[in-house]
Amino acid sequence: MRQFDYAAKLSELMTPQVMAAIGDMREHRGKQALYESTHPDVLESLVEVAKIQSTDTSNRIENISTSDKRLRDLMADKVVPRNRDEREISGYRYVLDLIHGSHDDIPISPNVILQLHRDLYRFSSDAFAGRWKDSDNVIAERAADGELVARFRPTSAAATPAAIEQICDEYRSQLEQGTYDPLLVSLMFAFDFVSIHPFNDGNGRMSRLLTLLLLYKSGYTVGKYVSVEKEIERTKETYYEALAASSDCWQSGENDYMPFVTYMLGVLTACYKELDERVVLVSAGGSNEEVLRSYFEHLIGAATKYDILDANPTMSKRTVERLLKKFQDEGLVRKVGAARSTAYKTVR
Repeated sequence: MRQFDYAAKLSELMTPQVMAAIGDMREHRGKQALYESTHPDVLESLVEVAKIQSTDTSNRIENISTSDKRLRDLMADKVVPRNRDEREISGYRYVLDLIHGSHDDIPISPNVILQLHRDLYRFSSDAFAGRWKDSDNVIAERAADGELVARFRPTSAAATPAAIEQICDEYRSQLEQGTYDPLLVSLMFAFDFVSIHPFNDGNGRMSRLLTLLLLYKSGYTVGKYVSVEKEIERTKETYYEALAASSDCWQSGENDYMPFVTYMLGVLTACYKELDERVVLVSAGGSNEEVLRSYFEHLIGAATKYDILDANPTMSKRTVERLLKKFQDEGLVRKVGAARSTAYKTVR
């Protein structure tokens, strides 16, 4: 069975590139603390938006979705889930709320991980919820000819409980020793968790929820205000490439964690930069029109009305609709798509 030695692997991550990224993270963390004391109203307006985006994108990565309106109603607990997808979305929202509200009190242990998995399916009542996998699984990808090909073989079902116990022990041990930044320990744990693939279903969503929990426990709480899951979805091709690169020789313990760690540090950097932009834009005191003009000037690609509202949470729907009409009349913005696929692009 694969053995885990975090001390040896963490020492390999102590490169100038990684240390510079950690230094940047600490600086961003300090700026966030300043924002929380000087602009608490701005940050508070971002919390629910981030939750909605996190729930939406993390589930969408697994092809689980519903309409924008139903998503918001489910997040606000205004409606009852009406199908399998909505029950799983509601379960994700439940676990995300637990992490947001109680992260410091949630220990990293096998029993807690099982409990969080059970809660992920609390609206579905599946027999496998809160249980380790009972059969071996495989991570496959579809080849050019359409055939499914095994890309990675995770830990066997028989060895899974012991493997999870080991990585939890390694995580706790490294935090107690305090030699390495908890962020690096957390990212190694997150990668090992998804590589073990301990459940029959829900491994991807659980890995992202646990990553968020570990980041919060390490003091990196940008995910409260900017969705880490959304940034992963936006760069998911790179995400899968990083997973594949760090998976090579994982079963023998000879893998390189660097591709996954540097990818995730890049994700966090992007989230902190987005937080900076949002706080600066709103706190600058510009009018709604000025703020939305700036949004479109920096927009790459297209954005739906809900994307625009999520990125500008202090604006009402009516204000956004009024300004969109004005910008279209001016030729600044053009509408693309129709019905549910309607979006807006900057005319350059």
